[in-house]
Amino acid sequence: MKQIRNTIRRTLLVAGSLALGSALMGLPATGSAHTLDEIVASKKLVIGVNPTLPPLGIFNDKNEIDGFDVDIARKLGELLGVKTEIVQVGSPDRIPFVSSGKIDAVLGAMTITAERQKVIDFTVPLHTEVLGVLTTKAKPYKDWMELNDPAVRLVEVRGATPVKLVQEKLPKAQLLLLDNYPDAVRAIAQGRADAMIDVMDFMTEHTAKHKVDWRIVDAPIEVYFCGIGVQKGNDALREKLSAAVKEMHKSGYVDERWKKWFGGPMLHDPRTAPTYK
Repeated sequence: MKQIRNTIRRTLLVAGSLALGSALMGLPATGSAHTLDEIVASKKLVIGVNPTLPPLGIFNDKNEIDGFDVDIARKLGELLGVKTEIVQVGSPDRIPFVSSGKIDAVLGAMTITAERQKVIDFTVPLHTEVLGVLTTKAKPYKDWMELNDPAVRLVEVRGATPVKLVQEKLPKAQLLLLDNYPDAVRAIAQGRADAMIDVMDFMTEHTAKHKVDWRIVDAPIEVYFCGIGVQKGNDALREKLSAAVKEMHKSGYVDERWKKWFGGPMLHDPRTAPTYK
């Protein structure tokens, strides 16, 4: 199943990044990233953050990059005993930046995929993203395949990747296409639709605007594990950052920051990943 990201913004960007990763495999690296020893000696860790993926990365009222990723980036520097420098990156350039050594590490919904692992390395998973079903407590659905019913009215954002998923896997359901997420969520709140498939982690900002008993179907469609990307072969840094991620999970820092920025707990524990060792 294709990776999904858009507000899903965050989870549609995967497809483009996968293609980018494949293209990058034919390009030579233009430089070496700083080693762990060099970072410690310089007392500076340079981390790329994408400010167009709220609430992972945003511009605050002072026009400064802020968000969950910035909190994590600064904590990483603190745990390594260095200062964190935040560098703005976009979805198309974040992998080239880290693979060429322009930055030491990159955040920003970096889903760990086999294609990306051919180009860069990853820490253990930092967080997850859950592709699932948004509905209300009045609806009985326990599994997403139950939505493949002529009586079910689904709403999706026009042009978003879940539309293809619905058309291919749930052809019997009615499908209402709207232009944006606020309108799609409002359609469920007003009873014009029964459910919506999307990345559930990013729905809180929309559902919070309606006094509705919302419910996310317990069984997810898919879970994406997201880590911190580093240059291929920069093993000492990767291992150090992985240890820092584990410390942040153990202390509750990741959960605390996630609740602050997303308005609720993470929907799936990243420590359940087979790669979390």
